[in-house]
Amino acid sequence: MKLTDFKALTFDCYGTLIDWETGIWNALQPLLSEGRLELNREEALDAFGRHEKEQEEETPSLRYSSLLAVVHARLAKNWGAHIFADLNDRFGSSVAEWPAFSDTAEALAYLKRYYKLVILSNVDRVSFAASNTKLGVTFDAIYTAEDIGSYKPDQRNFAYLIEHMEADLGIRRSEILHTAQSLRHDHVPAEKARIARAWIDRRFDKKGAGATLQPARPPKLDFHFKSLADLVEAHRAETAR
Repeated sequence: MKLTDFKALTFDCYGTLIDWETGIWNALQPLLSEGRLELNREEALDAFGRHEKEQEEETPSLRYSSLLAVVHARLAKNWGAHIFADLNDRFGSSVAEWPAFSDTAEALAYLKRYYKLVILSNVDRVSFAASNTKLGVTFDAIYTAEDIGSYKPDQRNFAYLIEHMEADLGIRRSEILHTAQSLRHDHVPAEKARIARAWIDRRFDKKGAGATLQPARPPKLDFHFKSLADLVEAHRAETAR
């Protein structure tokens, strides 16, 4: 299997293109400060991941910005922090401030020359539009949890992707390479959906799974890169042969 075998790259956005862990950590600072909480970054991200997972399962149709506000309130309660409710809403709207990884825009600009580029994200349309300004490309299609009515790793999200990729872009399942960081949110369900997978291992130098949590069973992977820049270099090497 080669990178040049595919016609489309489907991306998870947050954790893969956007550095959501830095964004989440930054957005949690008012809560940690007002609550006088002494948690390190990894502890806070792990707690966020657990509460986000539970909330997505409980309210799969809740818009992501609203879901983030609920998760923030849950974290405050869990940590025993008494805060003003407006901090929950501020956290819910913080996606617009989450930074892109340093290699993202340049890598996407290169990949756009060779592939259809598609987003499959656990987010709402307004939040993604704010992030898209940092990514530097026009995507050929954008499919969000708001469109689908469920959150990854629900298999409905990948069934929707496969159906709409063919209907909207004429791209078959075998021509898709799903490119993502989260094993639990993306690679486990993509494997079940029989979609080829490229792991962008953004946490290669860290222990644990951060904000994404570990899957019960590690999925098989077709490609493994530490960054999007590494994927681009591998593609350049293939096309140079």
